[in-house]
Amino acid sequence: MLSIGDFAKYGGVSVRMLRHYDAVGLLRPARVDEFTGYRSYTAGQLARLNRVIALRELGFGLREIAEMLDDRVEAVELRAMLRLRRAQLAAAVAADTDRLLRVEARLRTIESEGVMPVDDVVVKRIPAQRVAQLSAEAEELLPQYIGPVVGPLFRQLCGELERAGWRPVGPGVARYERVGDGESGPVRVHVAMPVAGGPSGPGGPSGSGGPSGSDGSDTSYGFEVVELPALESAATVVHRGSMDEVLPTLQRLGHWIEANGYRSLGVAREVTLAAEGGTENWVTELQEPVRRADED
Repeated sequence: MLSIGDFAKYGGVSVRMLRHYDAVGLLRPARVDEFTGYRSYTAGQLARLNRVIALRELGFGLREIAEMLDDRVEAVELRAMLRLRRAQLAAAVAADTDRLLRVEARLRTIESEGVMPVDDVVVKRIPAQRVAQLSAEAEELLPQYIGPVVGPLFRQLCGELERAGWRPVGPGVARYERVGDGESGPVRVHVAMPVAGGPSGPGGPSGSGGPSGSDGSDTSYGFEVVELPALESAATVVHRGSMDEVLPTLQRLGHWIEANGYRSLGVAREVTLAAEGGTENWVTELQEPVRRADED
């Protein structure tokens, strides 16, 4: 079973939206704890959620969507509807472009259900590493909010490292932390590049010589130098292509975690293995911290 926060993460929606769908009877949780009221879902319910979102983007009302889903609309029919909507959006104002991309990404997620392999998920330990890091805040943990933050942060970090005379020694890492105690709302975005030592010149290759923050991080440059903690157990999978289209891979990972007796311990880190050429050539490893469910 998945918590409402994990289900929202794999579905690419907000917790608030899931609560609303529950309230109107469109997508009920698989279980509600009678004592705490906490909602739990199964990975199999992602299929219904994908169809709800796709039909909502087409402009259908919630009551119409409920009736269509009860009639078991197939992916082929959804594809025809989405093609029509795509033509309409392409002729609309430029502000609708982002919405068009989200519709197409959701369609690819629906079409990939049951056909994408899950045997490429590997559980492994991710060692700690010393990184240079920059941080900012995003409105929600959704691709349309994360992308505009991560890209500029990485460009800024690379520029700061070059100006300071530092050379990265490994692939870039993006990670996310909730702001506050809730399972929805703003997230703190951290982008980092592994570094060893410091710049040449005064201070030597050890990189010391500047003031330190209260957490032991180096604060003498236009970025933090911190210790990225190890992940003792992480379920990992490789995503190929733009991170705007990561949902199918993320949902595949969620299915695997549930089916193999694990429980998610947080949001997956994103490690950029390749970013040459267009976004279709990008290769990113998702590293989601997990623990065996029977160890709780």
